[in-house]
Amino acid sequence: MARRGNDLRPVVKLRSTAGTGHTYVTRKNRRNDPERLELSKYDPRVRRHVLFREER
Repeated sequence: MARRGNDLRPVVKLRSTAGTGHTYVTRKNRRNDPERLELSKYDPRVRRHVLFREER
């Protein structure tokens, strides 16, 4: 089932701060998180958890 485009919950790309170029794709709620999203997630290229930041 395809998702409709919704301005309240846009699709964002999270890029690794380790400089490996690894990305995750997720959705966020603009009402709860109006600024850029930062999450600690696993980067398989460096084999550890690093900070991932939202890129636009």
